[in-house]
Amino acid sequence: MELICIGLSHRTAPLTVRERLALSEPRQVEVLQRLAQSPVEALWVSTCNRVEVYLSAPDLRVARERVVAELQGLGGPEALEHLYEHQGEAALVHLFRVAGSLDSMVLGEAQILGQVKDAFERGQGAGAVRGELTRACAAAFSCAKRVRTETAIGRASTSMAAAAVQLASKVFDGLGGKTVLVVGAGEMGELAARHLKQAGATKLFVTNRTLARAEALAADVGGTARPFEELFALLAAADVVVCSTASPVPIFTKENVGAVGRARRGRPLFMVDLAVPRDIDPGVGTLDWVHAYDVDDIQKFVADNAAARAEEAQKAGVLVAQEVARFVKERALREGTPVLARLRQRAEAIARAEVERTLGTLGDGLNDKQRKSIEAMGRAIVNKLLHEPTSRLRAVGPEGEGNRLAGAAAELFGLLEDEAADPSAASGGSHGSSNTVTQVMAAPQVATGAKR
Repeated sequence: MELICIGLSHRTAPLTVRERLALSEPRQVEVLQRLAQSPVEALWVSTCNRVEVYLSAPDLRVARERVVAELQGLGGPEALEHLYEHQGEAALVHLFRVAGSLDSMVLGEAQILGQVKDAFERGQGAGAVRGELTRACAAAFSCAKRVRTETAIGRASTSMAAAAVQLASKVFDGLGGKTVLVVGAGEMGELAARHLKQAGATKLFVTNRTLARAEALAADVGGTARPFEELFALLAAADVVVCSTASPVPIFTKENVGAVGRARRGRPLFMVDLAVPRDIDPGVGTLDWVHAYDVDDIQKFVADNAAARAEEAQKAGVLVAQEVARFVKERALREGTPVLARLRQRAEAIARAEVERTLGTLGDGLNDKQRKSIEAMGRAIVNKLLHEPTSRLRAVGPEGEGNRLAGAAAELFGLLEDEAADPSAASGGSHGSSNTVTQVMAAPQVATGAKR
């Protein structure tokens, strides 16, 4: 099974294109179900910084064309100009780097791993992520854990929400005494509220379309929850607004923000939009008393701090290379294991037949000890004969090497004819070794621990 990744990110596409592809979760599931027709597997990863589709299939050509058509249909022809594509081991490296936060807008941010795990669970729920992608994701999550625990990249990092708060604190020379409004009580809103509180915000209001969620967050951070219907009254009183909702259209426009300007009497308003699609229309930034920032602006702000994390990123890159090499080797071994099982079945059947023939020729002239010695000799010949090919197949390194050696062994020993005559032989048949093959080929259970 081959792997391919097609997508776009903050590195290749402007925000105007990315937000067109920012689908709601139900729509992501619809697209996944269209893409993942057997034997194709598909994983849709969507964050404010990227939209990527990972595919695994015996023949990726048709699946790839369907993905490109989906992305074009959602983002328009312009989206195709910003697409990148990784195949084979390069796709694995990219997945591992994304999960390990090495390809994030904010290097080392912790949120990306949870977002990839959410995407994985959504894909499994839609029936689109099964064998190969399950194994690849499990390895990527394990790699991300190593990156977090064996490097200081997480300790040295910041999040988009933290960067937004740092920027606000810099503009106002501290947030003490300022009226701060958080719009949206999802994960990003929660992070922003916590960072605002840590930065010294004392008058902190939280509003959300579902008031209960605003109340829960406000109670948690020591703020005050207000109904969403009071949004523009709150805006008139605010000094700082941080918004991150799932609205498909802007909540704040030049007209409705401009309408509160008279009540503010020219008092400056700092607005940060952490949502994709954006909550703040770009026209709001043309109001001379409003300082509006979106996720791309935050990226420019955090870029100044990136140099401090470059060394840790380099260490993390070495870990990614190690983990990808380990995964590739294990996959090659999986490809070779069924051939080894069939080869052993063939050899054991021949040995049994020859031992029985020899024992039949010798008749009753042997005692039990002598009979057992002949049977043991048959087993020893099989084990010694298969020792070298077994070692070589298990020691494979480069991607595809295991498949090449396994194919050569199958052809050399006539195992392909066995498989044609008895298709069950491909999975080890009903003999004792089939359990081992099944266990090795079975998809692992992945504990995501994703935050909901």
